[in-house]
Amino acid sequence: MSHHEQFYINGEWVSPVSPKTLDVINPATEEAFTRISVGSAADVDKAVAAAKTAFETFSRTTPAERLALLKRVHEVYLERFEDIAQAVSAEMGAPLAFARDAQAWAGRGHLESTIKAFETYEFSEKRGTTTVVKEPIGVCALITPWNWPLNQIVCKVAPAIAAGCTVVLKPSEIAPISGIVFAEVMHEAGVPKGVFNLVNGTGPDVGQVMASHPDVDMVSFTGSTRAGIIVAKAAADTVKRVAQELGGKSANIILPDADFETAVTKGVRGCFSNTGQSCDAPTRMLVPHDRHDEALAIAKIAAEEFRTGDPNSEDTNLGPVVSDVQFGKIQGLIEKGIEEGATLVTGGLGRPDGLNRGYYVRPTVFGNVTPDMTIAHEEIFGPVLSIISYEDEEDAIRIANDTVYGLAAYVQSTDIERARRVASRMRAGSVYLNYPAWDTMASFGGYKQSGNGREYADFGIHDFLEIKSIVGFGD
Repeated sequence: MSHHEQFYINGEWVSPVSPKTLDVINPATEEAFTRISVGSAADVDKAVAAAKTAFETFSRTTPAERLALLKRVHEVYLERFEDIAQAVSAEMGAPLAFARDAQAWAGRGHLESTIKAFETYEFSEKRGTTTVVKEPIGVCALITPWNWPLNQIVCKVAPAIAAGCTVVLKPSEIAPISGIVFAEVMHEAGVPKGVFNLVNGTGPDVGQVMASHPDVDMVSFTGSTRAGIIVAKAAADTVKRVAQELGGKSANIILPDADFETAVTKGVRGCFSNTGQSCDAPTRMLVPHDRHDEALAIAKIAAEEFRTGDPNSEDTNLGPVVSDVQFGKIQGLIEKGIEEGATLVTGGLGRPDGLNRGYYVRPTVFGNVTPDMTIAHEEIFGPVLSIISYEDEEDAIRIANDTVYGLAAYVQSTDIERARRVASRMRAGSVYLNYPAWDTMASFGGYKQSGNGREYADFGIHDFLEIKSIVGFGD
């Protein structure tokens, strides 16, 4: 039985209090492939009440009991792996290989890294005659985005469970089906009633209600900076903790001694991964002024190697963007880049040749971009790369840090000491040297308007805990 028009509350699949549905669009076809129910404040009240009741007992379970539960979730997740990948492909238009190897894999990776960190996590320490203990913060509202659905769901749910918290999850209403499958995983794994709850819906009708709810102790939000500000304001009246992973406009500094062919090619691929829909994508490529034209030529070849089309085809490695709204925004920013005088190296306005439907964007590279141009400082969230030239290392660092964001930065060099030196000056939560493999044991989160708090592994567990000092505890 499909649970698409139900919510998961207190261990059961239930209908919404007030029936209302929303079509879920496959961005590759522009057609609805299913529909979901969208909730209201009444549904949030039910879910929060279930989580609050469950917290009384779940918060007192032992770490060993919660570790065993996470391991069961991991087992069931692997059993449902293909269902998850298929759901992501349908709701996002992601090529199937990418849906399996990156999107569905991300959920698996975060379960495994949380389990690994949890196995050795210490919940208390002695400081003289004081004992410092870490306790679950309480009922947590988790609001997740559409661009990496399993990545963000699991890197919030798993550490919250490890900490002993109970949760209410609101996945994005644009890409909600993978979240429903994940709820089925939680149910099949035997998660106790009320510990995990799911309510689908829009930001104003469900997300903001969760954030302002007096019985919610913490909100963990991933999404745009604009939406994150709204969530923080909604949470402020009840002085709850708010963790935010928000927007980005990450710089990729290619130093003069880098292998340019490799550095530029991988930089294009990194920017276009997930059709450019990653908050930490290296969207600003910084190259030495005297090698700017060389970089443009390499980037053009790399961009034109992408094969855009049917997500079910093995030949496709670039899918559509997620919605008509995103498509329109990206087209407007490409047009702005042309108007403001950037050099259009490849790509541009409209769909790729041969595609007359689907929210497909032409893989686009701009050269001669200056830091004051709109495409250099606004988050585009599509397969669009801006190449900016710099005079020297100091100039590159200045340009890289000249942004309201601070989620990620990238440095390419054959001199690792030089790369490390530049990395130490990046005002960003993560810095990646020479395109390393994805590390789910590393911390993830931003400086400045890219948010606060940290996710992944033990960093994620820590964010769901309160600190209590018991002074005079004794030896």
